[in-house]
Amino acid sequence: MHITQLNRECLLHLFSFLDKNSRKNLAKTCHKLLEVFQDPLLWSLLNFHSPVELKKDNFLLGPALKYLSICWYSERVKVCNIEDWMKNSFQKDFCNRHENTVSDFLLDVCNRCPNLLSLTLSGCGHVTDDCILQVLKNCPNLKSLKLENCVRITDHTLEAVTLHGGSLRTLHVDFCRNVTRAGLERVRQKCPSVMLRAERSANMIPDSKPEKKLMLEKASRKLVQL
Repeated sequence: MHITQLNRECLLHLFSFLDKNSRKNLAKTCHKLLEVFQDPLLWSLLNFHSPVELKKDNFLLGPALKYLSICWYSERVKVCNIEDWMKNSFQKDFCNRHENTVSDFLLDVCNRCPNLLSLTLSGCGHVTDDCILQVLKNCPNLKSLKLENCVRITDHTLEAVTLHGGSLRTLHVDFCRNVTRAGLERVRQKCPSVMLRAERSANMIPDSKPEKKLMLEKASRKLVQL
């Protein structure tokens, strides 16, 4: 029996075991398999392991998407999660190449995936509070929000959770060093049903501002002179 002789349900089941690239390659072989590739039911879960993957055409975004994960585990994450004022010219150039990649993708998700239930972001150093706010506003059924090592996430995201996270049941802000204990306490008070986790967050040293850096440099020069 040829694969194209299988019914739609069987083909969807087979496609579900393939990664995004394999699905796309198989879809190129005939019109029937292309239709399976384009079936929204196939795309209820999406996992990405680098910002580059977000720009490919080997997946489908739509109302069927329920679970989204963008987890970037790489030495390059350390570059993107360095404060802008501490980056050298090479690091700034590298970050500028994909600074809006994840944010633009999430805005697309806001417009096309209103039934999203779970969002996990790890190592996404360019994602801002405003981006998460838009997700919370446009995906009212979101039950799980897990943020790890996202340097630009602050208490504004925690405040957005209290205002727009009515369906949220799980919130992780691990290694998000710019959230504070006060912000976490507000979430606990206003959203007691939310399972909150903040490993290595509020106890970490928050980002220093350029003004503070300048003061430290001046102090260091005085010590050298002494």
